[in-house]
Amino acid sequence: MNRYQSVTHQYRKLSIALPPSYEQGTERYPVAYVQDGGELFEACINYLDSLFREGKLPELILVGIETHNRNHEYTPWKAGPTLPGFPSFGGEGRAYVDELADSIKPYIDASYRTLPSKQHTAIMGGSFGGLISMFAAYWRPDTFGLIGMLSTSCWYEGVLSFVEEQAAPASELRLYMSVGSAEGLYKQSIQQHMVPNNVAVQRRWLEKGFPSEQLRFELDAGGTHDGLFMTRRFIDALHWLYGSTAAVTEGHVQSPTASRYTQPGTDTFTVMSKHTGRVYRIFVYVPVKPASEDGYPILYALDGNAYFGSLSEAMRMQSRHPLGLEPGMIVGIGYDSDEPFVADRRFYDFTTLAHADSMRPDGTPWPETGGAEAFLRFIVGELQPLIEARYPVNAKRRALFGHSLGGLFALFALKEMPGAFHTYIAGSPSIWWNKQAIMHEYREWLPALNQEAVQARVVLSIGGEEKAGMIEDAGHMHELLHSFADKGLHSSYDLIEGEGHVSVIHPMISRMFRVIFGKSNG
Repeated sequence: MNRYQSVTHQYRKLSIALPPSYEQGTERYPVAYVQDGGELFEACINYLDSLFREGKLPELILVGIETHNRNHEYTPWKAGPTLPGFPSFGGEGRAYVDELADSIKPYIDASYRTLPSKQHTAIMGGSFGGLISMFAAYWRPDTFGLIGMLSTSCWYEGVLSFVEEQAAPASELRLYMSVGSAEGLYKQSIQQHMVPNNVAVQRRWLEKGFPSEQLRFELDAGGTHDGLFMTRRFIDALHWLYGSTAAVTEGHVQSPTASRYTQPGTDTFTVMSKHTGRVYRIFVYVPVKPASEDGYPILYALDGNAYFGSLSEAMRMQSRHPLGLEPGMIVGIGYDSDEPFVADRRFYDFTTLAHADSMRPDGTPWPETGGAEAFLRFIVGELQPLIEARYPVNAKRRALFGHSLGGLFALFALKEMPGAFHTYIAGSPSIWWNKQAIMHEYREWLPALNQEAVQARVVLSIGGEEKAGMIEDAGHMHELLHSFADKGLHSSYDLIEGEGHVSVIHPMISRMFRVIFGKSNG
């Protein structure tokens, strides 16, 4: 038997790929129905064959369905063109999905050894193919239990309104979604909403009660809208959808595939800053609980590679109970590295220009310095608008957290842009930098402010076992700020006994969370 077949069923061309063991046994197999003629699996068929043979992916039958007109068959309702001169959309999606469920699937089940139940049947696609697969979850959950949506065209007119009006998809479904962080980035049409609309759809499903353990969402850092990224995520989708689904054989069950742990509720993507000319890795945690009418309070955290995991997990745990914290967003600002700290990059971004005669204690020169102003413009002028376009954020309740040199940067940000955040947390701040330049600048800045000129909270935290000079500097900064409380600055000082420069982080998190996300602080 030819494992790769092309057949026609009622004027519809189908491309079929049978698994390696199909000819040797009597097993029945799960089936994945893939849009656009199966281009997604044809692009990686040899790799899939290798995964099947090595037992890294349960064997399954892949069926590619040709479309007569994807602008018509893959859209849920009629819509006008995205730009003048472009084709319009026919909205014939429901008829197509019903044909697939009521005609094509029964034909495949009758012709091949399939596992016909919905829990073994997937519908998958990319772009518009992802969109029609998404709507199959609403229209035919009786037939398709596994839904693969890659770079789904959630920008399509009316999609967000539909998702808002409808209940979440049936809770027994298993859903996989992915989108590249750069998709739609340079579009001038409605397609520019590709990423935020994908994020909004999956978040709204969770808010409406769809089980988080049944939904996998991947924001592909730097990913664009093309076959390269969709093919890669197609394989990931098969792992997610079929990882615990094996071919039925007597006395034998294949082992489930392993996958890397990902923290629930988190997204990751990269951003190239026009202000610094550098690339940043952005980590985002969004609570499962819906935001209030005003949006989520939000914490921007420097050194995201090091601290985002602890911050997001603390928020996830401490906001679960009705008497716990108000759910809030965490945004970690880091670098494209797997290391917790990227020393040279953070040193540049968090500091003002070093004095010409300034050297390390061992006499060697500092790394490149002086990027703090451009880095702050990136956060306020680029990152904040990006986050607030994608997520429901309360712009009046923004907080900034930095530790060590990041704590120094938090103080710099307060002085340079006191309205950018409502709360500034300077953890173990490196006030010593540049011969205590930040202290001298504050002594000039604060007296010159008009009464109630600034409305901001400042939290200075430091471990009781840190260097005496750092503890003394933090205390003096608090005293200085406190003496100008009439200017609208509300300072608090937290000396955390028994903790050093690194160990202080975790007790610091809970304390600053009560300030930022405590329910009495709304």
